[in-house]
Amino acid sequence: MKTMQCLVSGKVQGVWFRAWTHDQATSLNIKGWVRNLADGKVEVLAQGEEKDLEELKKRLLVGSPLSRVEHVECKYLEDYDKTYDKFEIRG
Repeated sequence: MKTMQCLVSGKVQGVWFRAWTHDQATSLNIKGWVRNLADGKVEVLAQGEEKDLEELKKRLLVGSPLSRVEHVECKYLEDYDKTYDKFEIRG
């Protein structure tokens, strides 16, 4: 299992982006969380198989129907020691 952190920028708050991300992650059997950041970005922490994480990254580039994604920056976290048992929406 791998852990990936993504920052998504654009019009991604107030457009159901977190709920949409939750649905996408759940459909790919990815665990972790999604949350809004004070600077208007959305942060995603995702754990799962690398092929599923790469698919989630592709989907994040498209975004929810009402969003307008401008940039997605993802990196793998090598020494992340916490594991999640579900995907949740945070504040």
